[in-house]
Amino acid sequence: MIGSVYAWSVFTEPIATQTGWNESSVAGAFSIAIFFLGMSAAFMGRIVEIAGPRLTGTISSILYGTGIVLTGFSIHIHSLILLYIAYGVIGGLGLGSGYVTPVSTIIKWFPDKRGLATGLAIMGFGFAAMVTGPVAQKLMSSFGLEQTFYVLGGFYFIVMIVAAQFIRRPSDFSKNIANKKNGIRITNGPELTANQAVKTKSFMLLWAMFFINITCGIGLVSAASPMAQEMTGMSAATAAIMVGIIGLFNGFGRLVWATLSDFIGRPLTFSMIFIVNVIMLSIMLTVSTPLIFVVALCLVLSCYGAGFSVIPAYLGDIFGTSELGAIHGYILTAWAIAGIVGPLLLSLTHQVLHSYSITLITFITIDLLALICSFWIQRNFIKVGKLTSK
Repeated sequence: MIGSVYAWSVFTEPIATQTGWNESSVAGAFSIAIFFLGMSAAFMGRIVEIAGPRLTGTISSILYGTGIVLTGFSIHIHSLILLYIAYGVIGGLGLGSGYVTPVSTIIKWFPDKRGLATGLAIMGFGFAAMVTGPVAQKLMSSFGLEQTFYVLGGFYFIVMIVAAQFIRRPSDFSKNIANKKNGIRITNGPELTANQAVKTKSFMLLWAMFFINITCGIGLVSAASPMAQEMTGMSAATAAIMVGIIGLFNGFGRLVWATLSDFIGRPLTFSMIFIVNVIMLSIMLTVSTPLIFVVALCLVLSCYGAGFSVIPAYLGDIFGTSELGAIHGYILTAWAIAGIVGPLLLSLTHQVLHSYSITLITFITIDLLALICSFWIQRNFIKVGKLTSK
């Protein structure tokens, strides 16, 4: 339900047409929502640990459902400020509380398959736009724009509040048993509190890696179609098909990379993600063949999706799972900031230089920095693991 935020572009033009607002102003509601998603996740993650996922899931359903309904009302009264408050602030708070609720909880149920578990959960978030887009189009053609938001808001609320009542943490006994496999503790590092974790170099480097991965990914998502048309001569119709294809890779990447991390480990997986990013971005920069460009972009977007699903398991490996919800919430602040920096960086460089090449070079450079960070953490991770096993 909350993954429907990725389908906001479906509403941008209809809202602009009905209200007279320009499309960039309407698109601003999405950026505000992503910002509040990341920022609210920081404190909602702690509430998950204190009060449990059922409460935060219920809060999410109320906030997100209300935000969507008020979005329809803001269109009815032609209030751009209310749109930002309804969809951006209230809806964004619902997104943040809803995002951390299942992810931090599912890891405690399946500690020996953290990658697969988080991959499945977050894949749903990535694929939601594929369902929401066609449904929203059908509703708008049948009932109108405002009524579509009323219907969707009510539907989201009902589904989410029912689902929230079934989400619970494992008992202390089963959690303690699950955190060991054949008598060996799965977590490499000590069980840290959230306040202890955020003060470590490992957390800071993971935050930076996560921020860079999202900055590059969400920047490319925001301009995939015009970039492909300008750099390869692709037609607008073909570029539209390409956008749907990269959405599949964004979704499946969350599952495939996360599952792979269960076998080769999270440190090596993250290093591979940035290696693939650098290689594929370099290909996009130098090759103008549409097919090769699309393949490279699809692989980059699979890495973008991978960051969301691998990072919770990685945090659990390093800091333990006792306060994973709070720790995961804190690192999602990187998403909040990257959601603004990525699209802004891409649009400004293209507006000033009239070329996407400098943007791609910038993304390659910061991905190389993230790769260095991943090697540093990988080395430290192995050392901690050896000490823990002893």
